[in-house]
Amino acid sequence: MSAPAPSPLAIVDAEPLPRQEEVLTDAALAFVAELHRRFTPRRDELLARRAERRAEIARTCTLDFLPETAAVRADDSWKVAPAPAALNDRRVEITGPTDRKMTINALNSGAKVWLADFEDASAPTWENVVLGQVNLADAYTRTIDFTDPASGKSYALRPDAELATVVMRPRGWHLTERHLTDADGTPVPGALVDFGLYFFHNAQRLLDLGKGPYFYLPKTESHLEARLWNDVFVFAQDYVGVPQGTIRATVLIETITAAYEMEEILYELRDHASGLNAGRWDYLFSIVKNFRDGGAKFVLPDRNAVTMTAPFMRAYTELLVRTCHKRGAHAIGGMAAFIPSRRDAEVNKVAFEKVRADKDREANDGFDGSWVAHPDLVPIAMESFDKVLGDRPNQKDRLREDVHVEAADLIAIDSLDAKPTYAGLVNAVQVGIRYIEAWLRGLGAVAIFNLMEDAATAEISRSQIWQWINAGVEFENGDAATPELARKVAAEELSDIRQEIGEEAFAAGHWQEAHDLLLRVSLDENYADFLTLPAYEQLRG
Repeated sequence: MSAPAPSPLAIVDAEPLPRQEEVLTDAALAFVAELHRRFTPRRDELLARRAERRAEIARTCTLDFLPETAAVRADDSWKVAPAPAALNDRRVEITGPTDRKMTINALNSGAKVWLADFEDASAPTWENVVLGQVNLADAYTRTIDFTDPASGKSYALRPDAELATVVMRPRGWHLTERHLTDADGTPVPGALVDFGLYFFHNAQRLLDLGKGPYFYLPKTESHLEARLWNDVFVFAQDYVGVPQGTIRATVLIETITAAYEMEEILYELRDHASGLNAGRWDYLFSIVKNFRDGGAKFVLPDRNAVTMTAPFMRAYTELLVRTCHKRGAHAIGGMAAFIPSRRDAEVNKVAFEKVRADKDREANDGFDGSWVAHPDLVPIAMESFDKVLGDRPNQKDRLREDVHVEAADLIAIDSLDAKPTYAGLVNAVQVGIRYIEAWLRGLGAVAIFNLMEDAATAEISRSQIWQWINAGVEFENGDAATPELARKVAAEELSDIRQEIGEEAFAAGHWQEAHDLLLRVSLDENYADFLTLPAYEQLRG
């Protein structure tokens, strides 16, 4: 007997949007409904497994490479599928949300790849979810343009040959889409909504353009989660009638547990894998989340003191390069988040030198490409990789067999000679409040203090406040990290913001909500797994 037809999905609590009928077609929603029916139960099991694994880490305060997958790691014969031509040279990738102006600017930026982001750089309002899909489809059909209502400046696409290749990032497995529910009223996972709508409408269109449906997979915590994605890909390709292996996925290794399963993650996705990416803020957030009961040896210093040259971060990035190249995959480096100032040339000069040093390090370590947040950084990163790569599209032939990383090296947090500071607490509160307020207004990528911040920034900020208080940290000025001190700093920041932007703008924003939410997730005894879960309950639209 054949499986029953999926129940149609209901659009709930959503104001109609212009052109939504182009995205939310009956056929597309039937596909998303079938993804939901087939794969959400396994997704739910894997989320429960995350909690079990976290409890085990709390009990043991350690992690190791998995004994049950040792044979996968020991087998030197397997490789991931060869990269398609459009993804073979990834030396500079720009990231950003899929609003109309960003879509044009990112594609025109000169970067090889644009990470079109429905995840951390996009607050998941229904408008962002649906119109982001419209904008990408318009880009592929070259029917996209934009005129800035404030400046009157017009934006249009350059010739096809000059445009970045799109790699789309759907939401992580833990997030749901409350505006799309099944017949039982159960929300569909945001990952399946974002992936499903994009793939259904654009897979063949992209193949016709000589490219393909390429994805970044966020927040992966185990190879079993990668296996789920692989099964989604296999089903989806059959469903729409494109060849198996059309999809390519790059997995962000931005959780500490995934760092111990890099080879296994590539193995599970080997027919669809393109590479791995080394993140920073989400990776540190994951360390705090998982080892928050581990005592003083796991207390991180100020986030800006934890650079990629910290010994445990160096172990992680070098292991990632070695793992990728051993298996024929691209190794993609981390983010240069600096936003150039239009008013302060000295600030730019100092920052550009730091960006250049960071990208030089990545290129010399063997990475095949790296991320930037702003078009002005593309030439700097390009120069760093051009020096090392020359005319070669990548350096996957550089196997880094000199790298030897032990399990303990990845969690040797106390190898870093830095401690939490009072200024670090103030910065965490400032960035947390300012980011959450913008997120509640529907903005996911936010310029704060000349840096482009996304949800990962807020996650590490609130996690550090939580960790420092619960670890009883004493700062260099003699103040102890306490809930009272965090409340005092937050109240001062709220007052400073009111003075900075004026009473009218303050009243029009979500500042008190952001202040209250930051303190809630920073001070609650029960640590919230993701800030975006309670924040989503307050997100309008």
